[in-house]
Amino acid sequence: MNKGIFWTVGSCIAFMSVILGLFFNQWTTPRELSAEEYKDLGAYFIEPSRNLTKLTLIDDTNSYFEFQNFKGKWNVLFFGFTFCPDICPVTMKQLQEIKKGLGDESEKVRFFLVSVDPIRDTPEKLRVYLDNFDEEFIGLTGRIDRIYKFATQVNVPFSPVVESDDPFYTVDHTGSLVLIDPQGRYAGFFRAPHDPEKIILALESLLKRKN
Repeated sequence: MNKGIFWTVGSCIAFMSVILGLFFNQWTTPRELSAEEYKDLGAYFIEPSRNLTKLTLIDDTNSYFEFQNFKGKWNVLFFGFTFCPDICPVTMKQLQEIKKGLGDESEKVRFFLVSVDPIRDTPEKLRVYLDNFDEEFIGLTGRIDRIYKFATQVNVPFSPVVESDDPFYTVDHTGSLVLIDPQGRYAGFFRAPHDPEKIILALESLLKRKN
């Protein structure tokens, strides 16, 4: 009799252990955030992700940059310019904080400054500017018509300046951060104003996504 009770109690304990193990595993296993949780972090996604029209730009090494070069990693893009007096340096500083906050995971993400002022932003100028924030940040420039077409594809239009008598002119542009997925598709954006800690949480979740 006592032996039967012993096995019964043992079986119940074993069963409860399995249930508790599954319960804790559910709460401790990393998961991707829900759409609403992403929105709370300022991240919005295009469903399905949108293919980009092929364009050729110039990177900060003065080399051609094709959209296929986005493939393989998540990409965060900011459309700004080096002569920008306020929003651009602030945003670039935030990207610096985000990259640092991701730690080793930052190797899976690339950060770009796409110039909306290619007349003044030469590849060399971009490289000098970006080195003030992070040597791994990538600058993109090129013909103004191509940059404008790219910007409209990813919903960050700006007011291009082609000719100006004022050497200190500014360019009106958005503060959103564009997301391009590892397949090279427009995936969504982070709406301004930005909170680096929230963006870090969102990117950490995105890196768990199976593409």
